[in-house]
Amino acid sequence: MALVEDHFEDLYRTDTIKLHGPEAFEGMHRAGRLAAECLDMLTPYVVHGVVTAELDRLAREFTLDHGALPACLYYRGYHHTLCISPNHVVCHGIPSERTLREGDIANIDVTVIVDGWHGDHSRMYAIGEVAPRARRLIDVTYEAIERGIAQVRPGARLGDIGHAIQSYVEAQRCSVVRDFCGHGLGKVFHDAPNILHFGRPGSGEVLKPGMFFTIEPMVNLGRHPVKLLADGWTAVTRDKSLSAQCEHSIGVTETGCEVFTASPMGLFRPN
Repeated sequence: MALVEDHFEDLYRTDTIKLHGPEAFEGMHRAGRLAAECLDMLTPYVVHGVVTAELDRLAREFTLDHGALPACLYYRGYHHTLCISPNHVVCHGIPSERTLREGDIANIDVTVIVDGWHGDHSRMYAIGEVAPRARRLIDVTYEAIERGIAQVRPGARLGDIGHAIQSYVEAQRCSVVRDFCGHGLGKVFHDAPNILHFGRPGSGEVLKPGMFFTIEPMVNLGRHPVKLLADGWTAVTRDKSLSAQCEHSIGVTETGCEVFTASPMGLFRPN
C-alpha cells in the first residue's frame, strides 16, 4: 500500500490501495453528503405511478444545481444519472418510461462528483404497502450492511466484512450476490480494493487508516446467481426472486470508520 497526496495525479484505477489524509476525508464528506441529500430529495417522489426517467431528471438537475457532476452520466456509455433497480433487478437498472407501482421495491443508486471526489450511495424504497417477504428482504439487507460496517477498523481484514454479511444473510435463508462487489473510490470512481460481500474471516487485505471504499451488499430472496440483460447493464436474478441492495461510502479512521453518505434527514432506511 502506498500513501498518496490528497490531490494525486493518477486518476485511473491501479492495483495500489490508496491511503488518504484529512483533506481527502473532508472532500469525501462533501461528496457523500450531497449524494445522500440527492436521495433524500427524491424520497417524496418515489410513489405509485412515478416514471423512473422523471426521477433520473430530478436527480440530474439537483446534482448540477449544487455545482456537482453526475458520475454515471456518460460513464462507459451509460446515459443516465441514476440506476433504478426494482423488484428482481439486482443492480444497474436503467431509468426509462417504466413506472413504479404499489407494492414494488426499488434500489436507487447515485454517484456525484464534488471537487473531484466521488460520493457513491444507494438505498431501498418501498412503494406503498409491500408484501411481508419484500419488507423482510429489505430489513435483512440493511442489517447486513450494518454488520459489515461494524467490522471496519484498522487491523481488520476485508474478509471480515464479507463474512459478517454472508453469515448473517444466509442465516436468514437469503443469498448474497457474488457477481458484483464494492470498490475503492475517491478521485477515482472504481478503484482498488474490491470489497466482496462474502468470504472468510481473517482473509484479504488488512484495513488501514485512510482507505476509502464502498460497502454495497446485494441480497436475493432466492438463490444468488444473476444474469445480464441484452442492454449490457441491467442485472436480474436468474430465478426471478426479489433482490435488495444498500450502499455507503466509507473511510477507515484511526479508531474505526466514518460513513460519508449518512442521510442528513435520517431517511437512509425506509420506513
